Amino acid sequence: MGDCVEFDINKDGSGVIHTINPRKNYLSRKSPRIKGASYRGERLEQIIAANIDNLFIVSSILEPHFNNKVVDRFIVAGESSKLTVNIIINKKDLDDDELVELWQSLYTGIGYNAIATSVKTGEAIGQIIKMLSGKKSLFWGQSGVGKSSLLNFLFPHLELETGEISSYSDKGTHTTVTSVMHKVDENTFIIDTPGVREIDPFGIRKEDLGHYFIEFNDFMTECRFNTCTHHHEPGCSVIEAVDAGKISLERYDSYLRVLDTIEEDINF
Repeated sequence: MGDCVEFDINKDGSGVIHTINPRKNYLSRKSPRIKGASYRGERLEQIIAANIDNLFIVSSILEPHFNNKVVDRFIVAGESSKLTVNIIINKKDLDDDELVELWQSLYTGIGYNAIATSVKTGEAIGQIIKMLSGKKSLFWGQSGVGKSSLLNFLFPHLELETGEISSYSDKGTHTTVTSVMHKVDENTFIIDTPGVREIDPFGIRKEDLGHYFIEFNDFMTECRFNTCTHHHEPGCSVIEAVDAGKISLERYDSYLRVLDTIEEDINF
């Protein structure tokens, strides 16, 4: 999805692709685990889309509850692909406890565009439309966070199917079943992706993971070891920054959880 290709048109109207042009970037993840399957070594790479100008990670504050650990995994995938990462916290109209401001403050504080939205009130819709104009943008998130509803509000002519949230599991149902790119005007493209239940970034080494938590960058160069994983090593400046409150505990905990996932990918 998103590749630039060259093709020939046959007399019957069908086409044959003969050249796939080099990609400027692409977004991928580890292929999802299949229930009951046995895994040995690292799972394969699943490419989501290519040649992306903006990645919009969509979450919701409620229904389902905001999960910063999942958001941080999406961010790592985006950062490792050198994408421009934006965070949308949807369903702000449900936020009676003012949690949106807390998470917005955390992510804007480390340098991300964190936008609170609501299709009920139309909040921030104009801001997002300006950010999309003339770009190829991908919307990615868990099932049920309101991604399709948000895209319908932005571009009503898309008429994307929307789903319900299970009252039993607080999880969404899949309404988008495959990635689709929509041309919404002459120079603006939207890639709508299926909601996901799990996200594991692909192809990241333990010693490199810290580069994709951007607030670590101010401290990593001061670590005693240049292969420091910021987990247990003595003289780790990242751990010292966490202890000093310069890096949030929420983000550091996310980092350790992703690190544990990488440690599981051992080749036998």
